[in-house]
Amino acid sequence: MKKVVFFAFQGEEMCFLHLLFNAIDMHKKGIDTKIVIEGKSTALVKTMTEKNNPLFKQVIELNLIDSVCEACSKQMGVYDFIKENTNLTFNGDLLGHPPMEPYINSDYEIITL
Repeated sequence: MKKVVFFAFQGEEMCFLHLLFNAIDMHKKGIDTKIVIEGKSTALVKTMTEKNNPLFKQVIELNLIDSVCEACSKQMGVYDFIKENTNLTFNGDLLGHPPMEPYINSDYEIITL
């Protein structure tokens, strides 16, 4: 089975929405799909939650979000919001950030946006 993990870094909402479109599409087509929310995109968790964005709700319902960067969410000022308002998991295994190495060792193709 093909395996893909998206690492979202950019804080641009349109870029993030396109990542969500593609993750949902790949999942529906049978590809093992995960999303890691990193960098400035951690702030979009708050934005998408407050807007009740249907695409964001769908990736949560499909359990596609593997983790959110602990360090970046703190840097972007959204750590407490995410912790208190979502069930998303933080990862800070690599100096506060989610490492790519475990995905590579599990044969995931990494796509960064």
